[in-house]
Amino acid sequence: MLNIILLGLVSFFSDISSEMVYPVIPLYLTARLGASPALVGVIEGISESTASLLKVFSGYFTDRFSHKKPVAMLGYAGGLFYKAALIFSKSWHGVLFARVVDRAGKGIRTAPRDVMIGESAGAGRIGRAFGIHKALDMAGSAIGIFISYLLLRHSETVFEAFDYKQLFLISAVPALLGLAMFLFIKEKKAQSGKYVREPFWKNIRQLDSRLKLYLCVFFVFTLGNSSNAFLLLKAKDAGFDDTGVVLLYFVYNLVSSLLAIPLGRLSDIIGRKKLLVAGYFTFSAVYACFAFAGSRPAFYFAFALYGIYTAMTAGVERAFITDIAPAALKGTLLGLHSTLAGIALLPASVIAGLLWDAAGPKAPFLAGSALALAAALVLLFFLGNTDTQDKETAGAAARD
Repeated sequence: MLNIILLGLVSFFSDISSEMVYPVIPLYLTARLGASPALVGVIEGISESTASLLKVFSGYFTDRFSHKKPVAMLGYAGGLFYKAALIFSKSWHGVLFARVVDRAGKGIRTAPRDVMIGESAGAGRIGRAFGIHKALDMAGSAIGIFISYLLLRHSETVFEAFDYKQLFLISAVPALLGLAMFLFIKEKKAQSGKYVREPFWKNIRQLDSRLKLYLCVFFVFTLGNSSNAFLLLKAKDAGFDDTGVVLLYFVYNLVSSLLAIPLGRLSDIIGRKKLLVAGYFTFSAVYACFAFAGSRPAFYFAFALYGIYTAMTAGVERAFITDIAPAALKGTLLGLHSTLAGIALLPASVIAGLLWDAAGPKAPFLAGSALALAAALVLLFFLGNTDTQDKETAGAAARD
């Protein structure tokens, strides 16, 4: 349990750093550097997709050589280089480079970190373990966003224009604190002789059919799940000022943080499939709300509902993969899951930007809502029988 909390604190501090910056990036691009929504989509898509290719390789090397802690630490160090690159950026090209550096770090760290969380969790407690991590992760995000919000409000009363570079510099401090947490994390040693590590492609036919179906559906779903930058731009387009946009994003992260542990725990009791299906239906409703939101309360409701969706799926997805992936391929498959998300996000964000420019702000959200609805229905009717796994998980959770 201590490892899980420490890994959560790594993400807590790292996300304070990241989210102090993230909600202002689309505002910085459009207001200061003259980028269009389509260009914002291209930047987000390229940075996410290019870096996500690292995730499956990071997972593979984690499985093959069992070096989890140093690989994860290297990935989190990318956050510091990200802030430095932002400070020296003078055009959208510089921001693109900085975003690629940041996402590359995430690509390196995600799989080894998730494997360490799974290894540190007891039987029947994997959902709770990922829920604890996600709660700390999103709490850090919420705090980072709130700090950004306070700085924006202070800037409006003191300066004529917000000093983005100062914010980028301040955000490096919590990133350093996150890295310091690794000094206290104990890596679980791999048990020699327990299984033979083989390349993923040699075992793909033997993977659980539910896992293969889920990864395919997840990829299609992500094609409609464009960058969060579009949610922020939609709020800006509806009349929110910069501080209002940041406050909306704070609401999303706060709701997700508060619900991540109870919903992760719930997945231990009722099974992962029910939470994933409900989460995809919720996402469909979220994007429909963003498409038609026209008032301030409607936007607050949409961002809060988006937080509920994230709490229902983010940790549960990883717990589902950890449950049924072969022992020798857990890191690879967790990395593959993130890689698929990154690969899909490039066309998703580019298409969303083009739809926005061509058909207006509603178009990308209606398309995403339709794809999410289709993905939820496929999982509901075709994912397969998970009763055996769910009963075993529920029994272990009940004994906890």
